[in-house]
Amino acid sequence: MLRVVRLGTPKGRREGLRIGTVRRPPRGVPKAEFARRSFYDVWLPELSPSERLVKRARQARDERQWRAFVREYRSEMKRPEAAHLLDLLAALSHVTDLSVGCYCLDARYCHRSVLRDLLEARGARMAPGRA
Repeated sequence: MLRVVRLGTPKGRREGLRIGTVRRPPRGVPKAEFARRSFYDVWLPELSPSERLVKRARQARDERQWRAFVREYRSEMKRPEAAHLLDLLAALSHVTDLSVGCYCLDARYCHRSVLRDLLEARGARMAPGRA
């Protein structure tokens, strides 16, 4: 089963391997402590928005700007390397527990909400609820 989580929050039961789908590792945290501090076990920046899009998302001030970000992020996730990773995670969700996430406080305005939709569309076995 696959969960979508906020990185840096305590790991939940049956969360499995935590995958960080962020552009940059957490600031000021030694690499050896990423997992211990509940950030992530494995870093997969290929499922993060591009640097340019991360900036655009942070600058979004209204729904129109957010929707524009979502359209561009979805377009980036259609690239073969990203699409293959999404397919892999969707398939793995049927045989093991894992989670993907980002640091953002509000999941509604975070790429992880879009990532959840993309994984669901690929048939991922998703845990109930939204992160």
